[in-house]
Amino acid sequence: MVINFILLFFTVLLAGSLVFFAPAFKERYFKLFLVFAGSYLFSITILHIIPELFDNAFDSGKMGLYILIGFLLQQLLEYLSSGIEHGHIHLPHGPKSKGVLTVMLGLFIHAFLEGTLLSHSSLMGETGGHVHNENTLLLGIILHKGPAAFALAAVLSQVLSKRWTFILLVVFALASPLGMILSTYIFQSGLLETKWIGVLFGLVSGGFLHISTTIFFESSPHHKLQLNKLLVSFLAAGLAILSEFLL
Repeated sequence: MVINFILLFFTVLLAGSLVFFAPAFKERYFKLFLVFAGSYLFSITILHIIPELFDNAFDSGKMGLYILIGFLLQQLLEYLSSGIEHGHIHLPHGPKSKGVLTVMLGLFIHAFLEGTLLSHSSLMGETGGHVHNENTLLLGIILHKGPAAFALAAVLSQVLSKRWTFILLVVFALASPLGMILSTYIFQSGLLETKWIGVLFGLVSGGFLHISTTIFFESSPHHKLQLNKLLVSFLAAGLAILSEFLL
């Protein structure tokens, strides 16, 4: 858990800091990385997370409902965050202070929820079902958080000082590790019943489906074949398959 904390925290800080220290921003390469991250996230959701949810001793009869609710919940969160979690780089709507607060609230909730999935190995092991390689999921979250952190820093730096941008970046960096730690404590201490593990993870997997599919749709808004993005998508899916079944 300590290693996961460090990786999640510093991924956000390093990716966000690129806004200040990297050369001129290249939108083309950023979008390609987004497509790679989105394809990998979608692949592990289908190959890794959802099968585990149905395979373990949760309320499988309602699991599809929880996933659908999570998909819709992410739509609401994106109204708050302005879509920064899937790479939108633009100023928040409304007054500066209100816009920044709204963006941070939406992103923090999303990042906190996705961090809960990293407690899944020990928690799912208690239900007696099959558990896949946790590193597959960790890599997916890291790939997702990198561009999100970069987009957040790019947006904040347009309306805030470097100091406040970095402070809010730290707040965002803490969200997923806090979700991981608190969910592990709550479930292992017996404060909530086992069935709520499935509910929570179903909600998060629905959010992952929303984010990853949105990245796909927005990467080709006119439905034109773009070979580089297609190859990047296949590469990411291949990596997910390799890490899930062969490593």
